[in-house]
Amino acid sequence: MATSSQQKQGEEEASSSTPSEPPLWQFVTKIKKMGAGGTWEFKCNICNEPKKGSYSRVRAHLLGIKGAGVSTCKKATMVEKTKMKKLEDDYEEKKEELKAKEVGLPCEGDGGLKKRKAVSNPIERAFGVEVRDQLDQEIARMFYTGGLPFNLARNPHYHRAFQFAANHKIDGYVPPNYNKLRTTLLQKEKENVHKKLEPIRRSWKEKGVSIVTDGWSDPNRTPLINFMAASGNGPMFIKSVNCSGEYKDKFFIAKLMKEVINEVGHENVVQVITDNASVCKAAGELIMSEFHDIYWTPCVVHTLNLALKNICEAKNVETNQRTYDECHWITEVHNDAITIKNFIMNHGMRLSIFSNFTPLKLLSVANTRFASIIVMLKRLKLIKRPLQSMVISDEWASYKEDDTVKADYVKERILEDAWWDKVSYILRFSGPIYDMLRACDTDKPCLHLVYEMWDTMIEKVRAEIFKHERRPLTARSSFYDVVKNVLMARWGKNNTPLHCLAHSLNPRYYTDAWLSIDPARVAPHMDGEVSLERQKCFKRLFPNEDEHKRVLAEYALFSMKGGHFEDLTCISLMDTMEPRSWWANFGAQTPLLQTLAFKLLSQPTSSSCAERNWSTYAFIHSLRRNKLTTSRAQDLVFVHNNLRLLSRATNDDDVKMWDIGGDAHDSLQDVGYLEFADLSLDEPELENIMIDTI
Repeated sequence: MATSSQQKQGEEEASSSTPSEPPLWQFVTKIKKMGAGGTWEFKCNICNEPKKGSYSRVRAHLLGIKGAGVSTCKKATMVEKTKMKKLEDDYEEKKEELKAKEVGLPCEGDGGLKKRKAVSNPIERAFGVEVRDQLDQEIARMFYTGGLPFNLARNPHYHRAFQFAANHKIDGYVPPNYNKLRTTLLQKEKENVHKKLEPIRRSWKEKGVSIVTDGWSDPNRTPLINFMAASGNGPMFIKSVNCSGEYKDKFFIAKLMKEVINEVGHENVVQVITDNASVCKAAGELIMSEFHDIYWTPCVVHTLNLALKNICEAKNVETNQRTYDECHWITEVHNDAITIKNFIMNHGMRLSIFSNFTPLKLLSVANTRFASIIVMLKRLKLIKRPLQSMVISDEWASYKEDDTVKADYVKERILEDAWWDKVSYILRFSGPIYDMLRACDTDKPCLHLVYEMWDTMIEKVRAEIFKHERRPLTARSSFYDVVKNVLMARWGKNNTPLHCLAHSLNPRYYTDAWLSIDPARVAPHMDGEVSLERQKCFKRLFPNEDEHKRVLAEYALFSMKGGHFEDLTCISLMDTMEPRSWWANFGAQTPLLQTLAFKLLSQPTSSSCAERNWSTYAFIHSLRRNKLTTSRAQDLVFVHNNLRLLSRATNDDDVKMWDIGGDAHDSLQDVGYLEFADLSLDEPELENIMIDTI
């Protein structure tokens, strides 16, 4: 038993301790910390028995509280227990005194006491108007004190939680605490989401799936590589890999790709999509060498973006001299646009004057954004009139500053019609490139459209350039030659046999309606380049000689409209029916080709979904939450991303708005073009509506 002097000393220390230090720890000796939290291995100073547990067990042991999972102290006298109980009561009293005082709600009187008028209206009493009002204010205070974004109010799960609580009598319910939210409940939700995704995973056997991957660094500069499975049902987050301490060469990346392919099922995978980096290409080639039925495909959006940069930011080097000579004027226009934007944004008074002429904002566009130059020029063109009104206004003229030379230069450029003509010309001839980039920068199936879209895009670019130069299409334009060479060079690096095979399986490209649009068009089976690449695909995908012969025979029937494809209904619907539906209706007699068509006509052609997923990652693992472990952040991203994937099956407009605009902005009413450009491009119709209402 502890001596009386030891007890007295412990009591004095306990009584003088701060409320943050529970007093009964003074009567035990801590031996070893047990894991996370406040669990310890300790020894009682009174009975000398070793115990394990948190402070609640120390308290139960010393005060003789039964049913707490620990034996009570047999040697503690009643006097000692009384003194310890007094210390514990004093401690709780001090804690209560130091608690933050509750501030009354607007519906309550001073001092937090409810002093409402009695409700005399029976309708108000029946509907609980006062109680509803108080609950609204409690929820609002949670938003204000927690720094929660108002967009949370659009979250359907937020509404569902309160509706469930209101519709069920749950007396004494306490919301889940900090630890339960981040451990038990998170794992349960992850397992639940995994089960809900099973129908999508089962569809991969018929529809096929693309593995999409991209790299990023979190707020702690931890290098991550994420993997997503994209199909006609949308992109599913698979996992992210912490690459700290790893040399990210082609073998390491190929190893990660292989692990994901085996997890998904290699028989379901059609292609692996990455950006155009050389190490990704090398890793893709290693995958192709191991899996004969999987192709590596470079991201079409990256390819188009690189082509735009080659044209709009031509480098002045010896090997690129001709392109620079023809295109450097575009760089000059872009530099002028940056000068205008920086001058207004970096001068508070100028920015204030600008705000008086237009509600739209002048925002920077990061160079990492796709088509950043075009987006910047589009914004300037949109606010051309307000800019011109601003620089000729009395406010602009009356404001004097040191940098008058730059102010005069900015004014001169804004008022110069020739400069705006150049801006318009850039937007016109680059418009087809930008339109294709936007069309491919989605999760929708478009692998079968890329080949034709590229040809059409080049023709539209040619038409715009020759129209501007007032040349007949039979003439020659040195500027167009340079632009075409850049586009063709990029297409040569991007084009794969899979594009040609997917192009060949789109029934629309065999119809008179499509062929008659341009006399130069030919059906895929009569196009030499397409046929050569298609043959390579057939040999790779059907190594068995019998199957290879069968698929060739089936393709001959399809392309020549022979056999059961001679049916008039079948032929008449080739141009108007959705390709996969057409194959479902008329392809049963050619099973190998039908199976191939189902898979290829369901695939995306860009890695955009993997890049957009980093926005979700940044939203969850932000600077405010930079202490999240990599594994917990991955679990949160898995739940967040895949819950949104599952929610897209709904037709609820509120849910749709939450899903599209959600994490970055709490309202689209005051969002300018560039802010919206940071969101997904999956909903161009929504963007058009938003811009029209500005």
